Amino acid sequence: MKGSLVRGATTDDARLLHTVKPLRRTIFNRVFAAIYAPAILTLIYYHAKTLIFSATLVSFSATLALLFSDLVLAFMWVTTQTFRICPVYRKQFPENVEKILKRSDFPAMDVFVCTADPYKEPPIGVVNTALAVMAYDYPAEKISVYISDDGGSALTLFAFMEAAKFATHWLPFCKKNNILERSPEAYFGSNHPCTSESEKIKMMYESMKVKVEHVLERGTVGDQYITSDQEREAFNKWSSNFTRQNHPAVIQVLLDASKDKDVDGYLMPNLIYISREKNKSSPHHFKAGALNALIRVSGSMTNAPIVLALDCDFRSNDPRTPQRVLCYLCDPATPPNLAFVQFPQLFQGINTSDIYNAEYKRLFQINMLGFDGVSGPNYVGTGCFFRRRSFFGCPTSLISPEIPELAPDYVVDKPIQSQSILSLAHRVAGCNYENQTNWGSKIGLRYGSLVEDYYTGFRLHCEGWKSVFCNPERPAFFGDVPTGLIDALNQQKRWAVGLLEVAFSKYSPATYGVRRMGPLMGLGYAHIAFWPIWSIPITTYAFLPQLALLNKVYIFPKVSEPWFFLYTFLFLGAYGQDYLDFILAGGSVQRWWSDQRFWIARGLTSYFFGSMEFFLGCLGISASGFTVTSKAVDAEQSKRYDQGIFEFGVHSPMFVSLTSAAIINLIAFSQGLVDVFRGNNLEGLFVQMFISGFAVVNSLPLYEAIALRNDSGKMPIKTTITATLLAGAVYAASSFIFM
Repeated sequence: MKGSLVRGATTDDARLLHTVKPLRRTIFNRVFAAIYAPAILTLIYYHAKTLIFSATLVSFSATLALLFSDLVLAFMWVTTQTFRICPVYRKQFPENVEKILKRSDFPAMDVFVCTADPYKEPPIGVVNTALAVMAYDYPAEKISVYISDDGGSALTLFAFMEAAKFATHWLPFCKKNNILERSPEAYFGSNHPCTSESEKIKMMYESMKVKVEHVLERGTVGDQYITSDQEREAFNKWSSNFTRQNHPAVIQVLLDASKDKDVDGYLMPNLIYISREKNKSSPHHFKAGALNALIRVSGSMTNAPIVLALDCDFRSNDPRTPQRVLCYLCDPATPPNLAFVQFPQLFQGINTSDIYNAEYKRLFQINMLGFDGVSGPNYVGTGCFFRRRSFFGCPTSLISPEIPELAPDYVVDKPIQSQSILSLAHRVAGCNYENQTNWGSKIGLRYGSLVEDYYTGFRLHCEGWKSVFCNPERPAFFGDVPTGLIDALNQQKRWAVGLLEVAFSKYSPATYGVRRMGPLMGLGYAHIAFWPIWSIPITTYAFLPQLALLNKVYIFPKVSEPWFFLYTFLFLGAYGQDYLDFILAGGSVQRWWSDQRFWIARGLTSYFFGSMEFFLGCLGISASGFTVTSKAVDAEQSKRYDQGIFEFGVHSPMFVSLTSAAIINLIAFSQGLVDVFRGNNLEGLFVQMFISGFAVVNSLPLYEAIALRNDSGKMPIKTTITATLLAGAVYAASSFIFM
């Protein structure tokens, strides 16, 4: 602790709540940036010089394409430095919280869990997420868990009715035995102590799981599963509301903390199921709209000062996580403009090599440390504890909601099942409630982008709010990863569209963000917003050097020329620093290789098609939508994923572009080898051969899927034929251009 910047300290270290200190590699990052920046400027000078003295149209066009691509790479490198200038590391001491604050004085907490499709997001997984937070080592009567079911499914409602019964046994079991993994699925899947009590609880869980999965398989809740008049009344209410296309809101209190008790006689947390009103004629704003409805409904029912937002597959892994948050939110030394505490997104079930880069180590861990040294990390959609007050205007100016009952400081003094409370909750969950209000623009999560988490965090920071990155040794949460390549790419494509919606809006981080937050935070947010433009240099370097090589046109310096060493330094410097960042963040060599390979793949697929979708949408030619990423698991697909085998299986335009690039690079590299064996000088074509060879090595899983595999995850014949024809057409066109 010595030498670190300490906040919340007193004269007694036993009451220390948290510390923060700079990372040791900060000085190296700054020195390297001072060396690397002139090299980039020198490369730009080289391109400009070559462009001016180009003797042919082909040379001019190729140099112009390389110049533009390298300018994009330069912009992305400059914005990346914002994460390397002053990264910090924080440590919390949750064991000290109760030394300064009684448990009875802990602030109340509302937990939001969103789900939208019981088949893509199986209810038993959502149930595990809810049970894990209900079992927090926190006063149960101060926890309220709200389940937002945007799919309006009786299957999800049934699952949580069963979960409410099981929770009365599970919560006391967790607390009596002080277990850490309070998601039943995770606990019973681990090497847990086998006792008569644990076996009894396991049987209860398996029974609940079988019922939920059987109902999901049938697609309906049979009468044999309805065990009480209260449940029958709830399902009748649900049925009458959802037989029409336009349905009103349904709010069901499954557990009431004021009266419901567990098997040991202790109060249970609140558990509330919500399906907000839907109407085809009214925009519902996807997840952002669901979360805003939750802010309003929870405000009318419990109005806790702390709000935890969770994805439905993001399960708690540490029951004392709220105490880590209280290390900041309940520290008198913490500034009042602290809006949220963000935990990293970490995932279970990733294979050894992380072939789809599901870990997102740079986005969810490395960049966060850099943001945290300035004004704090961005909101990443889950694992985030908010101050409710932060949703209602800037720190110095409260924007009052349209009714006083929704104000962040309003005290709810009636039972959550009273008629007036439920009536208000239904009203604020209506699809037309937001009309002519500030919701989505100045209050709550912000509308205008498919990446509502990024956009909301950005707007909060622009308003003057700060945030904190909390990355404890024991992960606070674990999520699930897609085991299919197409799911991973579609998710990234959706992100690309949403990011560009922010990048080219009036709130662009490169302009508005820099003015409101300063250059470091503004350019940091700009780096993320402009992620999709990686597709420009990646696509250029995936095709231009190779096509030029096939047409005997050499567009890079010879090995004997001084400019060659500039290219060598820039390549090795960029990859070397990226590798160092990755390894120092706890990554492995295998996963780093997968990270850079998937970065290339995203540039040719998700980023490219996402950019096309966005710009065509701007012209009114197409419109983006929201697709739920599937969390359902196919056994064969999961087995191949665990073995590190790429999953193709379905035809997709994104696979066509990826396969076309792989084919062209393989042919170009082979042609280069033939030219060398025929006696051609390697000096002139070395750089182009290296780029082609590097792409070929990265494309080995593609070649395997095309030619060597017979399983259902192989590359579809249709995709291979289409990609081959496209590659041939591109080569034919290039032959005409390079004539």
